[in-house]
Amino acid sequence: MLKRLDNIVARYRELEEEIGSPAVVSNPKRLQEIAQERAGLENLVETYHAYKAADAELSSLKEMLKEPLSDELKEMAQEEIAVLEKKLVGLDHDIKLALLPKDPSDERNIIMEIRAGTGGDEAGLFAANLYRMYTRYAQIKNWAVDIVDINQTTIGSIKEVILEIRGEGAYSRLKYESGVHRVQRVPTTESSGRIHTSTATVAVLPEAEEVEVEINPEEIRTDIFHSGGAGGQNVNKVATAVRITHYPTGIVVTCQDERSQLKNRNKAMAVLRAKLLDLERRRQESEITSQRRSQVGTGERVEKIRTYNYPQDRITDHRIGLSMHNLEKIMEGNLDELFDSLATEFQARQLEEELI
Repeated sequence: MLKRLDNIVARYRELEEEIGSPAVVSNPKRLQEIAQERAGLENLVETYHAYKAADAELSSLKEMLKEPLSDELKEMAQEEIAVLEKKLVGLDHDIKLALLPKDPSDERNIIMEIRAGTGGDEAGLFAANLYRMYTRYAQIKNWAVDIVDINQTTIGSIKEVILEIRGEGAYSRLKYESGVHRVQRVPTTESSGRIHTSTATVAVLPEAEEVEVEINPEEIRTDIFHSGGAGGQNVNKVATAVRITHYPTGIVVTCQDERSQLKNRNKAMAVLRAKLLDLERRRQESEITSQRRSQVGTGERVEKIRTYNYPQDRITDHRIGLSMHNLEKIMEGNLDELFDSLATEFQARQLEEELI
């Protein structure tokens, strides 16, 4: 590990020298590439320097204890040694986390699908709650949200909604949301006050670039039809909705939110590319395949990653054993504390697997 760290430090110094060269300064694209690579290494290099400084100081203090010292100086040195040893453990952990392979999709935009699961109308209302929660979070992060397709009912529930969320680090923050979400609460229509349990499923896919996924035009069928639901006269009179069927996989994607047929087709193709990229990754990584299937599942009550318990004002993520209160605040999109806890726990598990 130390050799690898020394190589990273050497690379960081090369970048610092290169970023100031006239050839790079006059080439904006290259300047941006170097600046991004340098920024990606900076925190690790600083942590490694802090580790080396603390380690050198610890060695010096241990050498000092070999010399004749007064009881007072010896006690002070031993206290400082204890502090430094604790600091080194923390820095060592931070370095190992920083060395973990980065998910290449972390900075991508995402395609998110939210579907009502078991529970009838209450499941649809819960899906609508999740939709609002994630869009509020996107607003807080200054991300852009576009609806690809939505299937709503007259009571405000959602059977299915597909979103495109665009913003820096969108996938890195939302990728742990894939799975079955369960809600426990008393529906407004329940006169006896009995608590109902319902579910909704969430799937999060990194958006794929056109060059990453090659789609043969002969392997897709595009159907144009009139949009349904609310949306004004244009929606009802002009055929702008698009349905794309991919023959080899059987994937069907629909988009009818835009007034433009071209925009709907572009959105639908973006979703299709994301789904095809996800299929390819699942073929390549059988372990991820198993994990994703267990996360998304079928929407049955027994398959869950998180429970939203309204009577007890508590949200529990069952994967990491975390419970938090102030559910109303969380449902308003204040999700960073939850997401930070998830990222920390899954990084720790990844680190543990790397060290086995």
